Amino acid sequence: MICRFTGLSDPGLVRSVNQDDYHIDPDGRFFIVADGMGGHAGGQEASQIATHAIHTYLNEHWHSSESSQALLEKAFFEANHAIIQDQDDHPERSDMGTTGVVVVFRENQSWVAHIGDSRLYRLRSSKLEQITEDHTWVARAMKAGELTPEQAKMHPWRHVLSQCLGRKDLRQIDIQPMDVQADDKLLLCSDGLTEELSDNLIGTYLKLSSLEKAAENLVQAAKDKGGRDNITVVIVALDSSSGD
Repeated sequence: MICRFTGLSDPGLVRSVNQDDYHIDPDGRFFIVADGMGGHAGGQEASQIATHAIHTYLNEHWHSSESSQALLEKAFFEANHAIIQDQDDHPERSDMGTTGVVVVFRENQSWVAHIGDSRLYRLRSSKLEQITEDHTWVARAMKAGELTPEQAKMHPWRHVLSQCLGRKDLRQIDIQPMDVQADDKLLLCSDGLTEELSDNLIGTYLKLSSLEKAAENLVQAAKDKGGRDNITVVIVALDSSSGD
């Protein structure tokens, strides 16, 4: 079972509006982080539409016979459809979109689904591992050997997404089963955190026994480094098993 979890979102020091959103299921079955984009109002609207659509679909179909992979895929496409519908209803928000990362614990299995550059990390035995792969131009260039990690951090296109919710040409969501063990910690976060903090520093704060303190320290550290974007973290600590 999931024993502890917490979440925190902050607008940062530059943005006047927080375009991030997150949702924590009260029963610890699933967790969502979304990072909207597309103007003053559009990004905020997109992330809120996505988190609402995803958690509503998961709640309504949780006990259905469909697989967790199918459940997640349909939830993301429901969110995509809802954003597109809002774009059609409000042309001034036609460019809005959002990232999304979702962790689900269902039928004694753990799953992660994501799109964009919001990330999932796993801390195990003091080792931090990035589980998701960013859907960005620079991530693709790094994978092809065209950029080094150091070059990617400074590249002017580092925020250019190759995939996001809110696009009519959306065809696929990255969904994968995930291995979890006792004492693992999971971190779902927006790029407002990872743009400012190194993985080493993120891992250091995640080791704190108080999840609330860890979340507060992560957000404050990102602000201390500049806080140029909205910052959202959801932390999940696991005990001996995870399941329905």
